Amino acid sequence: MSITTEKEEKKNITIADVAEALGVSKTTVSRAISGKGRIGKETKERVLAYIEEHDYKPNAIAKGLAQSKTYNLCVVMPGNYEVVDWNFFQACLFGIQEMAETAGYDILLSMCRMTDISSLERIIANRKVDGVVLMRTFLKDAQIELLQQKGIPFVTTGSTNYKNVVQIDHNHRNACKELTSIILMKNLKRVALVGEDEGYVVTQSRLRGFKEAYEQMGVPFDESLLYLSPENRMRVDKTVGDILERNVDCILCMDDAVASRVLKVLREKQIKVPDDVRVASFYDSTILENNVPSITSLSFDAKELGRVACQILLDMIEGIEVKERTLLPYEIVLKESTK
Repeated sequence: MSITTEKEEKKNITIADVAEALGVSKTTVSRAISGKGRIGKETKERVLAYIEEHDYKPNAIAKGLAQSKTYNLCVVMPGNYEVVDWNFFQACLFGIQEMAETAGYDILLSMCRMTDISSLERIIANRKVDGVVLMRTFLKDAQIELLQQKGIPFVTTGSTNYKNVVQIDHNHRNACKELTSIILMKNLKRVALVGEDEGYVVTQSRLRGFKEAYEQMGVPFDESLLYLSPENRMRVDKTVGDILERNVDCILCMDDAVASRVLKVLREKQIKVPDDVRVASFYDSTILENNVPSITSLSFDAKELGRVACQILLDMIEGIEVKERTLLPYEIVLKESTK
């Protein structure tokens, strides 16, 4: 024989229980909870008073039905990320989850590629979410075009050239400009920039900052020292070999993944850093933290990026006006590799 306590009864009360106790319909109870729809003031007060007295807490499904919400958010990750990128996405996702949980939302994870957004299309078609966070943007972005067409609230954790898109990003352009300027002030004029896919908006932002540093300091830049190609992942040995033949002073890497491959090749070729060539990265992560020598890099708080992006998206869902562009700070960490 089981005994149900008064506390458990209160916890398990449903909309149907409230409606039966007050002699009203379940629709009336839902309208009183949501504040939407036509309902008399006296009836609404009766429903709310009963709810408060019996400590009724609507579950997510009931609450969602009452307010026309799913209480789900979709987070879209790029389907072609590398293992070394996971540290960033994981930290950002933790930040999103932290904020979502406090607001009573759950997370649906979707994987999309530049040319295949079918996963996101299904989620939107089935009305499974109230809003979307895009964790990577592209110059030609089918994700953004779909969400704008469907009128779904969304934010990007990164910049985009599309109009009327709410963007939360670190200030990559200024960060890369500042780090490049510091390197140039060390009288390291011949700097090679190594990266991969120029199709990402973040790559373009970092490249602009890099070039602006040269322009601002009046230093001529050799365009042939730009090594930006998706093929660099496979032919990094050839790329580094070519760079060394050009007698460069410093190798600047677009991110930590590129930096780790460049450093590996330099070790294999017995090229000493910083004695023979300096090295720096436009993005820091755990994969560089144990390198000897330590690597000069840019530090960004990915978890804070996720928290801010999620909070702004929740504000949008609630109809609160938000800024179209939010730029978060960065830190330049000067270490042994550029001494």
